[in-house]
Amino acid sequence: MKKKVTKAIFPVAGLGTRFLPATKSIPKEIMTLVDRPLIQYAIDEARAAGIKEFIFVTSRGKSALEDYFDHLPELENTLRKKKRTDLLKTLKDTNMDSGAIAYIRQHRALGLGHAVWCARRLLSNEPFAVILPDDVIAAETPCLQQMVEAHAEIGGNMVAAMDVPDDKTSSYGILDIKEDMGSVVSVKGMVEKPPIGNAPSNLAVIGRYILSPDVMGHLNRIKTGAGGEIQLTDAIAQEIAGPDNVYGYRFKGQRFDCGSKAGFLQATVAFGLGREDLRDEFRDYLADMMSVRSAAQ
Repeated sequence: MKKKVTKAIFPVAGLGTRFLPATKSIPKEIMTLVDRPLIQYAIDEARAAGIKEFIFVTSRGKSALEDYFDHLPELENTLRKKKRTDLLKTLKDTNMDSGAIAYIRQHRALGLGHAVWCARRLLSNEPFAVILPDDVIAAETPCLQQMVEAHAEIGGNMVAAMDVPDDKTSSYGILDIKEDMGSVVSVKGMVEKPPIGNAPSNLAVIGRYILSPDVMGHLNRIKTGAGGEIQLTDAIAQEIAGPDNVYGYRFKGQRFDCGSKAGFLQATVAFGLGREDLRDEFRDYLADMMSVRSAAQ
């Protein structure tokens, strides 16, 4: 019987230099997309997938991220007296039960693989998820939930994947496909950020993973890879030696790279237009802006 995926690692130790000066005082993961921090989207997705234990790999300067999940009795009491049940529910969704969340420090910035490895002592012999909050995915069924359901059927290691243009393959880990079965592909190789023209496919790995505990053993022994960092894809690639052990999953949904300014702005527009309480006014504003721009040209 396959073990359920109930633990997730959230690597959030990055400095967020692409968003300076904002990230001088607040963690990037607390920056708001419409009216929710990036980390809240990741937490909501994990909860929908059945995750019960949340492991954050942090660094110095992330105290605001830790505080975000605390209860605020004074604010809750004020809202309760004012009978603001809508806002009370919103607050409740941000709270984490005692013992459900853990924080581990990554003292040196040695890459995603190293960040995942830092959480090794909080995992036992069980599969686990990894979620990168920079990748925000709009989907009818949350991406990780799609993956957990597929993983329950086939097991092994699974990475979320999407097709990218030829000129973008050098920015991603790229899958070398053994067999394409539609939403699921079996993998015979993985290449981290191959030079343009040398990618084995256009199927790129993005920030959702379900991994076997053996991956931690590989991370224990692995040396630095691309960019002088310990690459998670290198550890996953070592699992390919086992039969039917690594899969890519083409998720249904739209991914936004909120680690970049352009991606963050695109996500803001998409999620703003997706909100019933904002849609009409926001759409009218965008239409007016485009009219003004067209007139100016």
